[in-house]
Amino acid sequence: MDDTTTTSLARAIGRFGVFGGISGLEPSARNEAAAELEELGFGAFWLGHSTVEEAAPVVAATRSITVGTAIQSIWRSGAADTAARCAELEAAHPGRFVLGLGVSHPQMVQGYRSPLASMAGYLDDLDAARNPVPARRRILAALGPRMLGLARERAAGALPYLVTAEQVASVREALGAGPVLAPELGVVLEPDPGRARALAREALSFYLGLTNYTGNWLRGGFTEEDLADGGSDRLVDALFAWGDEDRVRARVEEFRAAGADHVALQLVGSPAPDGLPREGWRRLAEVVGARG
Repeated sequence: MDDTTTTSLARAIGRFGVFGGISGLEPSARNEAAAELEELGFGAFWLGHSTVEEAAPVVAATRSITVGTAIQSIWRSGAADTAARCAELEAAHPGRFVLGLGVSHPQMVQGYRSPLASMAGYLDDLDAARNPVPARRRILAALGPRMLGLARERAAGALPYLVTAEQVASVREALGAGPVLAPELGVVLEPDPGRARALAREALSFYLGLTNYTGNWLRGGFTEEDLADGGSDRLVDALFAWGDEDRVRARVEEFRAAGADHVALQLVGSPAPDGLPREGWRRLAEVVGARG
């Protein structure tokens, strides 16, 4: 990828976005969430565990915020169908959508096989489709060095999930200066250490059973002891930004200083009756200066 095309995406998504699941939300609630985040000044809304089909009405309900799948599993939707839907969405709303792709996990996919070859083949099929998805409009949920190579050469960049600031720096080095680096960062707006870590562990618990993540943490210098019993304080503190506004702001800036062009902020532990943590999003927008 050349610097011009990736710079265009970096400019579109801005410095900060919100990473949020849409599972269980009615379509109207998804659209309302995107409109709220757009008003707050966030540059992107990353829809967790989603597809192009699910993202399309969210794009249509907003004016300027970039909407991305984060991620669409390559095992969930075929490349030809994905390319056709992306082309329809691009024609209706040019430049408003980015296709986030990932290989998921062997614990979640029956028949899981050769993740690198499978992703490369999927990208081949996107390129060969009747309406190809340009590399500048796709981003990969890459963690390991070989998948990062695909993100560098065949996509606009990488959207790594559950990584530390040190790993962000390593990813930046692997990608080089041009590709977009947009890591996810879980945020717990809770100053009490015990309460904050408990909320973070609750969010982390599912991922401790997925080998793509645990392998990445072990490569990053953590030990099996760090992964036991819900995760050590060291692991939790490295993967999440928690505390008061100043502490959270400092952790977010640590990711930026490590080389992130954009940080996809995932609010943890801020429940709301309708599933939309509006007050938490407003606080988060103030913390990072989303409007700036």
